[in-house]
Amino acid sequence: MSTLPPPDADALAHSARLADLIRHEIDASDGAIPFSRFMELALYAPGLGYYSAGAHKFGEGGDFVTAPELGPVFAACVAEAVAPVMQQIGPEAVFLELGGGSGAFAQTALKRLLDLDALPDRYLILEPSADLRQRQRARLEQHLPGPLFDLMEWPDGPLPHEWNGVLFANEVIDALPTPRFALRDGEVYEEYVTTDADGFAITLRPADAFLGNAVRHLERGLDRPFEDGYRSEVLPQLPYWIQAVSGGMRRGAMLLIDYGHPRSEFYLPDRRDGTLRAYYRHHMHEAPLQWPGLQDLTASVDFTALAEAGVAAGFDFTGYCSQASFLLGNGLAGVLERIERIDDPLEQQRRRNEVKTLTLPSQMGERFQVMGFQKDVEFGAAFLAGDLSFRL
Repeated sequence: MSTLPPPDADALAHSARLADLIRHEIDASDGAIPFSRFMELALYAPGLGYYSAGAHKFGEGGDFVTAPELGPVFAACVAEAVAPVMQQIGPEAVFLELGGGSGAFAQTALKRLLDLDALPDRYLILEPSADLRQRQRARLEQHLPGPLFDLMEWPDGPLPHEWNGVLFANEVIDALPTPRFALRDGEVYEEYVTTDADGFAITLRPADAFLGNAVRHLERGLDRPFEDGYRSEVLPQLPYWIQAVSGGMRRGAMLLIDYGHPRSEFYLPDRRDGTLRAYYRHHMHEAPLQWPGLQDLTASVDFTALAEAGVAAGFDFTGYCSQASFLLGNGLAGVLERIERIDDPLEQQRRRNEVKTLTLPSQMGERFQVMGFQKDVEFGAAFLAGDLSFRL
C-alpha cells in the first residue's frame, strides 16, 4: 500500500463521508454487510460512490484507461460490427450503450454509423452517474453535428417498453457488485464486511441457498469440488441483470466486451483468492476496503456464465473471441489504411500506438474478450475471426 500515491485532504474527507455511511449500514445490519453490498455502496452510493461522485475516472489523468478513451479505433470497429444489425432492423433501430464513460465511444460510433448508412433512430446512454451524464452531454454537444446530437437520450433506467436495436456494454459487467464466496470444511460461506480498529475487515458467514446453489453449480460444471480455503467471486444475479437491461428487446443484438475468462480458467485451483482487485491512479492493488469512493473495484467476468445468462434471457449465442480477433474481423484493416493517410506524423503515430494497445496480447488484445448474442437478426461476419466458443 505504501506505493500508492496518497489522496489529498478533500479526497480523504470525501472517502470518510462514504465510510461513515457504510458503517451506519453495518451497525444497522447486525454488524456486517455482504461484500457485494459494500462494493455497491463504494461504487454507486448517490453522490459519494466512485462512479456517482465527480472525480475524474477515465484516461491518463484518472484511475484507468478504457478502450474508447484511447482514440477512435475501438468505436469505429464496433460500429462496423453492429451496422448490419442496425440495417436489418431499419429506421426504428435503437442503440443502447450501458455506462457511457466520457462519451468518447458515442462520439465516434455515431459518426461511423452515419458513414455506414446505419444510423439509429435514437442513441441512448444508460448512465447511473448524474455527474457523468452531464460530462457526456457536454462533450457530445460540443463534438457532434446537431442532427447527430439530436439522436442522444439519457434514460433513467432500462427501456420499459418493447424495442428493437443493439445493446452495447464495454467494461460494465466487471463493475457489477459481486458476492465473494469461500469454502470451509466443505461448506460454502460468504464474505461479509465488518468494522475494526483500522476501518473495515472481512468476515465469513454461512452462504444463503441462492449463493450456495450457485457455487455448487460451478463445481458441477468444473467436475470437481473447490478445495477448502478457496475464495472467489460468482454472479448468481447475472441472468436477472441481462433480462433487466435488455428489457423488452423484441429484435436485435447484444455486444458485451470485458476482461475475464471462460469458467475453466476463471476457477483454476491456483487462482484461489479470486479476481477481485482495486484500481487507484493506474495502480492495481489488493486492498478493496481502503478509501471507499476513491478507487474502482472490479472482478473478472466468467464468460461461460455470461453465455448461459444470455441464452436464458431468450437470445441466441452468436460468438466469443478475443478483442484483437474481433477488431481484426470488423474493419481494423480499413482503419489502418485511414491511419496511413494521416498527414500529421504525430497523430499518425498516436493512432498506430492505439492499435497496438488494443490488439497486442501483452496489452488489451487477449485480456479483453467479446461476446455476442442475437434475436431474430444476424450479426453477419462479426465473429468469424478467432472464435473461442470451444473454450466455454
